[in-house]
Amino acid sequence: MNSQSKNKFPSTVNQYFANTHYGLFNLHPCASVIDIRRTYRELSKLYHPDTTNLPLEEARQKFQRLNEAYGILANPERRSLYDLQIGYSRWNVIQSSYHFTISADADADEEDIRTTYLDPTERPLSSGELFALFLMGLTIIGCLLLAITLAWLRTSGI
Repeated sequence: MNSQSKNKFPSTVNQYFANTHYGLFNLHPCASVIDIRRTYRELSKLYHPDTTNLPLEEARQKFQRLNEAYGILANPERRSLYDLQIGYSRWNVIQSSYHFTISADADADEEDIRTTYLDPTERPLSSGELFALFLMGLTIIGCLLLAITLAWLRTSGI
């Protein structure tokens, strides 16, 4: 299975995002930065005026649109703003991996492993991390109570 066919989505998803930058890349908005970069490289080779069989003016227009889309999608802040403009939100949805159909012959290469989250800051905290935060909070509160108690005891003895 080649990388181009892995990035394709069912037609209902493509229709909804067809007129967006994601539609130009043929990717879902939950696609990772790596997938966006990989698709950009493939499409830039296809549409670059020096390497395409398209008429020069058409190739320029498509290449400029591709560069504009990549400039927005490659920057996390600009991508978030763009997602809001097209009505896509990451806040209330736990995004599934964009492999809607998993084939039995898929290789287990590191390159083929996909994550649900774009980066580690978007994942929820594990129970161990939550427990560690709870313990740190208790420690801070205990230290504050101890400091207040010691200060009160020292000032009351004067």
